[in-house]
Amino acid sequence: MKFTQGGKRRLSALIFCLLVPLTFVGCDSATSGGGRADLVFINGAEVTGLDPVAVSDQISGRVITSLFEGLMRFNVQGRAEPGMSTEPDVSPDKLTYTFHIRPEAQWTDGKQIVRPVTSRDFLNSWRRFLEPANGADYASIFFCIKNAEAYNSPKPGSTPIDFSQVGLSAPDDRTFIVTLANPTPYFRDLVAFMCFCPVSVTGGPEVHRMHFKPGSLVSNGPFVLVDWKLNDRLKLKKNPHYWDAANVSLETVDVLPISNASTALNLFLTGGADLLLDKGLIPPNLGPRLRQENYFHFKQFLGTWFLRFNCDRPPFNDPRVRRAFAMVIDKSRIVTAITQYGENAAQSMVPPGTGDNYQPPEGLKTDVESARKLMAEAGYPDGKGFPLVKYLFPNLSIEPNIAVELQSMWEKGLGVKVALPKQEYKVYLATQRTLDFDICRSSWIGDYNDPNTFLDMFTTGNGNNRTGWGNPDYDASILAAAAEPDPAKRFDIFRKAEDLLCNQAAAVTPVYHYVGIQFYHPEQLTGVEANLTDEHPLRVIHVKK
Repeated sequence: MKFTQGGKRRLSALIFCLLVPLTFVGCDSATSGGGRADLVFINGAEVTGLDPVAVSDQISGRVITSLFEGLMRFNVQGRAEPGMSTEPDVSPDKLTYTFHIRPEAQWTDGKQIVRPVTSRDFLNSWRRFLEPANGADYASIFFCIKNAEAYNSPKPGSTPIDFSQVGLSAPDDRTFIVTLANPTPYFRDLVAFMCFCPVSVTGGPEVHRMHFKPGSLVSNGPFVLVDWKLNDRLKLKKNPHYWDAANVSLETVDVLPISNASTALNLFLTGGADLLLDKGLIPPNLGPRLRQENYFHFKQFLGTWFLRFNCDRPPFNDPRVRRAFAMVIDKSRIVTAITQYGENAAQSMVPPGTGDNYQPPEGLKTDVESARKLMAEAGYPDGKGFPLVKYLFPNLSIEPNIAVELQSMWEKGLGVKVALPKQEYKVYLATQRTLDFDICRSSWIGDYNDPNTFLDMFTTGNGNNRTGWGNPDYDASILAAAAEPDPAKRFDIFRKAEDLLCNQAAAVTPVYHYVGIQFYHPEQLTGVEANLTDEHPLRVIHVKK
């Protein structure tokens, strides 16, 4: 079917197969184990896990939200719509959301219905996220809920509160009530995010990791897990017991963990895959050519590529050094000479226009002379005496090119030496989490369309902070923004906080804002649209036979 696309496409595929070396290691998985799936989807690296509590990356999230469904779900435009619940009732003060669980919502092991989905499943699952012992990086995303922060992260000297004081209740099997700490304009979109998906918790908040393996997984989403072979494929099958199964056209999906850009592109071009989403899977230097093809789709979205400094480790415990390293980066060169897909150089963590047209503060400008003065003030004139430091990055296609460019900028601008260790994606995430780096490549995709999704994570002790940096004024600003009802004043508070984070402290350095990229043939595949949140639910995709 995929090898008869007409002369123009065959020529295009031939051109690119000549340009890019063929490295089909492991790609026979798309046709192994019972024939070709309805949709073969290249997802980038291997997923890090399927437990919503244990992951924080977009690659894993795409699979999690195919297996599990929250109260709300994302549609093809990346906006929230009713999922396991009908449209919630919202109190006049915008503090209380009452969700009504669908009576047809069911848990299944892939073979038969296990039991109905109830409001207590959401109560127990959200509690799992908030249990301090579980150490969920994303626990803070629940802090808009009344007393959630006090339960998860009690202040030193305070008396721990009981979970019953958190603003969550399940008065009956079909009713789930959420009470917020403050009005949260993005809450409806928030609960469609992967963290708010329930898991089948029946014996308390503890769930063994084996529950998330083929043969053991009980799920409630549009697909069930059939098979998972590491570094080969993850196979999904349509869930016949899903409440909206009539509107799911795909019977089977193969999710391929291909992190090599040449392999991924060639597999797509020769018909071995139908969809390629990961923005890191585009071969460097082919951007201008690929953008001319009808299968190339892209749009600006809420995502930022940035650097984290380890603010706990010398020499980057000195903000002057961090600012100097930021100020010798020529961001425009990175987007024009390396990424080449229409990305905008970033002066801020928050992409301009986020939410209701938020405009971030002006960021640090490229200024080599000022950077050198800062290094001299910190005790490293012309780089003398500066230790060898390491820049950590994952083994993804374009990252080595950016790493080499940054290394050159830092050496030429500051006279310092920077080593470039790269790691496999899972290892890289683990290393970043334990702060075992000097400088680290990072990215953040907005979980919802509001500046808070980019700024809240850098509060002191937040599991997604991963810089070692903390500032009480910054923390107070994020709290103040959450309590501020006036949108203009709220954005002013965010601007001051972002200035502190990126300019004064320079705990992070934004480099560019992403464009969302999707590879698919529009005459063969529908249900994928570029959108601000880069959400592309598999349940709405239709492949034309």
